[in-house]
Amino acid sequence: MKKAKIYIPTKTAMQSGRGKIKNWILKFETRDNKTSPLMGWESGDDTLKEVILEFPSKDKAIEYAKKNNIIYEVIEPKKHDFIIKSYADNFLKD
Repeated sequence: MKKAKIYIPTKTAMQSGRGKIKNWILKFETRDNKTSPLMGWESGDDTLKEVILEFPSKDKAIEYAKKNNIIYEVIEPKKHDFIIKSYADNFLKD
């Protein structure tokens, strides 16, 4: 049975804004990874780990998973409170 995670990716350290983290991602979980005894590399025959699907909303991703009989887990994003300050606030005493 196919299993997947539905989530919004976190922003990378190279991003200052939140513009590219609007889409929801459906990413399949890998079934079995094997370690090569010769080289010690991790390998597997599961090609679903290469598939990453993007959706404009969480509902669209869930609808796709239900339609294709995919067991899914929704990971809700954490809410961050943004405090908007000006540069001058760094030098003002409270």
